[in-house]
Amino acid sequence: MNKTIINDLDVKSKKILMRVDFNVPINDGVVGDDNRIVAALPSIKYVIENGGKAVLFSHLGRIKSEDDKEGLSLRPVAEKLADLLGKPVTFVPVTEGSQLEKAINDMEDGQVLLVQNTRYEDVVNGEEVKRESKNDKALGEYWASLGDAFVNDAFGTAHRSHASNVGIATAMEANNKPVAAGYLMEKEIEFLGNAVDNPEKPFVAILGGAKVSDKIGVIDHLLGKADKIIIGGGMTYTFYAAQGINIGNSLVEEDKIDVAKEILEKGKDQIILPVDSVVAEKFSNDVEEKTVEGAIPDGYMALDIGPKSVETFEDVLKDAKTVVWNGPMGVFEMPKFAKGTLAIGKFLGDLDAITIVGGGDSTAAVKELGVSDKLTHISTGGGASLEYLEGKELPGIASLSDK
Repeated sequence: MNKTIINDLDVKSKKILMRVDFNVPINDGVVGDDNRIVAALPSIKYVIENGGKAVLFSHLGRIKSEDDKEGLSLRPVAEKLADLLGKPVTFVPVTEGSQLEKAINDMEDGQVLLVQNTRYEDVVNGEEVKRESKNDKALGEYWASLGDAFVNDAFGTAHRSHASNVGIATAMEANNKPVAAGYLMEKEIEFLGNAVDNPEKPFVAILGGAKVSDKIGVIDHLLGKADKIIIGGGMTYTFYAAQGINIGNSLVEEDKIDVAKEILEKGKDQIILPVDSVVAEKFSNDVEEKTVEGAIPDGYMALDIGPKSVETFEDVLKDAKTVVWNGPMGVFEMPKFAKGTLAIGKFLGDLDAITIVGGGDSTAAVKELGVSDKLTHISTGGGASLEYLEGKELPGIASLSDK
């Protein structure tokens, strides 16, 4: 990786602006899942333990009106971060102005400050203007003026060009101030990049989820990289339809059937589809299910892969040396139809290979199974990791300083 990394910076007595990903669930003013906060700790600790001043920026949720702001303050995150660091965190309830500037100028070496939700800038005086989300140049320049260097550690937003990542980075570079990747960003680039461009072979990709349209670019890109591509989840049945196999009431993207045909023709033996499915008459956890091989009967919809598919997939995976998994094998949020996803997660936990997992449901599965620590890497980026696997240049990475 030829980008500047956080430990390339001299941070002592410097104001280090950091874009982190604190977009976490908050219920009744309490952080529900602190994984993203924990993931940012190594970079934050590097700055404060080396005598720097850590000024943190993050978005939280989507803000389309003034009313949205009340429930999307980062104050509970500041409290959780203080608990995790074991030291006070100054929370500034605004995104610009004299209150913020004074708070930053008053910081002492080794202190941490969290700026209010950057998406507060998407609504100004009751009007939705999207200054943050549309990378308002003046906003990026203003934020950049508050510090001496910028660290981007928010891989989860690296596929977006926002004022708090690309805007700050661009303004910093223009003023010859360094822009570096944090440790989490470095780790994501290293693992996802190597997995796709320099994998230890055999390389197997597992792609699940509901829609072919979400994964077309990834499948197409990986056909030239992976030895095998396992497909599961709802998008399976668009591929079934492309082969003329009856799919009953299963999910299908009619406008993507021709694309699925092209992928199957191009991929030939590389593409591995489920051979059996767990089906039911309606989309519900409280329904009688059965397992069928091949075609889905009329009146039924497929909601998970069946046991023979699990065996087929495990047979493909057993000799793999690199595995990338993104997306569930079934309707993971319903326990009755989570078995296929959980089976794959358990198998990967015991596999002697480089194993990289991304996507909300896949990540939830390995955490539920307690195998997270057995995997090589769990990506924090949903859309970002997909676009990276697609071979796209991510704005948040492109805007980092070269070494």
